[in-house]
Amino acid sequence: MAKRKQYSPEFKAKVALAAIRGDGTIAELASRYGVHPNMITKWKRQALATLKEGFAKGGPAGHADHVAEIQTLQAKIGELVVERDFLARAFDR
Repeated sequence: MAKRKQYSPEFKAKVALAAIRGDGTIAELASRYGVHPNMITKWKRQALATLKEGFAKGGPAGHADHVAEIQTLQAKIGELVVERDFLARAFDR
């Protein structure tokens, strides 16, 4: 049984971009890049869906908010650990 071919994300992006641009028909692109036309259609659909997410509210700017929230929560966890250790030592006395 043959092993499935793995394509790099860069290659997929290049082929999907060519399909989005309309550099040729799907059949022409398939023969040019040596992939099945269904794969090109799938990659094109994925690229367009990801593109829409990039413009959605909470895109890259939302990522910075998540990073700040994670840092705040980690700081709170640190405070609670120190508090727990202090109370555990006080209880042992």
